[in-house]
Amino acid sequence: MKFEMPVSVQWLADFTGAKLIGNETQEATGINEIHKVTPGDISFVDFEKYYSACLNSAATVIIINKEVECPVGKTLLVIADPFSAYVKIANRFRPFEPANKMISDSAVIGEGTIIQPGVFVGNHVKIGNNCLIHPNVTIYDHSIIGDNVIIHSGCVLGADAFYFKRRKEREVQYDKLVSCGRVIIENDVEIGAGTTIDKGVSGDTIIGQGTKLDNHIHIGHGAVIGRNCLFAAQVGIGGKAIIEDGVILWGQVGVSKDLTIGAGAIVLAQSGVPASLEGGKTYFGTPVGEAKPKMRELAWVKRIPEMWELLKAKKED
Repeated sequence: MKFEMPVSVQWLADFTGAKLIGNETQEATGINEIHKVTPGDISFVDFEKYYSACLNSAATVIIINKEVECPVGKTLLVIADPFSAYVKIANRFRPFEPANKMISDSAVIGEGTIIQPGVFVGNHVKIGNNCLIHPNVTIYDHSIIGDNVIIHSGCVLGADAFYFKRRKEREVQYDKLVSCGRVIIENDVEIGAGTTIDKGVSGDTIIGQGTKLDNHIHIGHGAVIGRNCLFAAQVGIGGKAIIEDGVILWGQVGVSKDLTIGAGAIVLAQSGVPASLEGGKTYFGTPVGEAKPKMRELAWVKRIPEMWELLKAKKED
């Protein structure tokens, strides 16, 4: 999320109650997770194993729970609970705005776009030209939809990220990381009925131009789906996954978070993808492997009872 105006690091320190270390005069221009930070962004880290990645990222301001050497040109905000400080900043710069009508006055809807009955369009939503939004679609605040997009009934675009921090010492153990990102749907996308696309925690969930999604698909927070992809029913994509251009995922494929599927890959139905895949190949199974070897492997697995009986008979002889 980018701020409407830059914010001084001194103000941020005062606002969060953090100790300021490093450059005390610069300004922050936005807030983002470590995998999407750009210069000027604020990020946070509260586990030592991630310190190096965060400190050496493009982030300009880092909220951290321990005093460490500050990289040249950066600013550290040292506070015991960086997670809560991050949430406080997100709430300050993108507070929840209650709706009082089905289509917000602040929404911008392009020429030729048809909005069917029962559609909710939230605050600051932008919808392009010649779109068709079918009944009972929900489009959360700040979502952006391009031209020639079709969204079928029951879709939910922009729900919060499924992102929590566990506090084992508390009765209610999971703290919610407030989502201040967006969903961006590029031109010529079609989204099937009952599909849900979560917004990013602080960045954008993006569906690339020309991509077609079947019914009952879930896209997790911060995922980036490339151009001209094709996803069949009940595909699930974990948060922050990157699916490159021209990928085909057939029915009930499950994709874990924080991975990349290369351009032109095909994953056959009911496969599970736990790690990144090269593009231009066909995959199958759980966990996936290249389809032809995986099929041969399954054929041999089916022969295990037969082989076992042959082994027993040989021993008896």
